[in-house]
Amino acid sequence: MTTPPHKRAGFLMSETILENDTIEFQKELDARGLNCPLPILKAKKALAELQSGEVLRIMATDPGSVRDFQAFCKQTGNALLSHVQIGREFVFLMQRK
Repeated sequence: MTTPPHKRAGFLMSETILENDTIEFQKELDARGLNCPLPILKAKKALAELQSGEVLRIMATDPGSVRDFQAFCKQTGNALLSHVQIGREFVFLMQRK
C-alpha cells in the first residue's frame, strides 16, 4: 500500500510537523528547481500577500537557499521559524513580520 503524497515525510497539506510541534501555514511556495535569486524574489512576493504573523512554507532545491533565506529574514525582520532538509529538498517556514 502506498502512502498518499500529502502524508509522506511528516507533512500534511496545511501543516508541517517539526519537533513534535505543528505549525500551520497559510501559503505555500514551490521554488524547487530555481536558483538564486529566484527563490528569494518569489518568497518576497508571496510574503507581501500575507498578513502580519501568517506563515509561508517554501520548498526549494538550491543548497544556497539555506543561507539566502537566513540572510533575507535577518535583513527584512521576518522570522525563519524552521528549515529542514529532506533528501535533496529544503523546506522553510517563514513568518511575516
